[in-house]
Amino acid sequence: MPITPATATHSSSNGTVDAILLELVDENGVTIGTAEKLAAHQPPGQLHRAFSVFLFDERGRLLLQQRALGKYHSPGVWSNTCCGHPYPGEAPFAAAARRTYEELGVSPSLLAEAGTVRYNHPDPASGLVEQEYNHLFVGLVQSPLRPDPEEVGATAFATPAELSERHEKDTFSSWFMTVLDAARPAVRELTGASAGW
Repeated sequence: MPITPATATHSSSNGTVDAILLELVDENGVTIGTAEKLAAHQPPGQLHRAFSVFLFDERGRLLLQQRALGKYHSPGVWSNTCCGHPYPGEAPFAAAARRTYEELGVSPSLLAEAGTVRYNHPDPASGLVEQEYNHLFVGLVQSPLRPDPEEVGATAFATPAELSERHEKDTFSSWFMTVLDAARPAVRELTGASAGW
């Protein structure tokens, strides 16, 4: 695994990268152990804690991220603003804020919890499985993006109509619609009825 800003703090002194551990959870989201990141995604997948962030601009447009081509899981596909996994013992809210800054170079404004969703999505391209208990967050982005090219291939803001058009022509992550649909009540509360979410 390459050393990126996200993994640099977990690198050993001899330059090798320590294994990134995820929190394994039960169906209620209670921590039951840990597993190495890649191992947790091998079929059939181990249920683990994750988070998904949805940030919006002042016009109520959703910030989408195209995952960098160098990512081992779902490279080059479009997805929500940011997603990832808390380190064992790290609060999901803190992990969401941390990874948004690491990937996009911005700190979200008004980041708020938007519930949880549990899903099992195999990725046909890689053969990996997303077996996740996902904590959802919504917020605003109010400063210029500075994406890390190791993590992010491209970004785009989209209205609901533009997202529908993109969804027909671009490839999106297997989990995208599941997490978006689960977050919609909080998204509507944040953006207002006129934004159309």
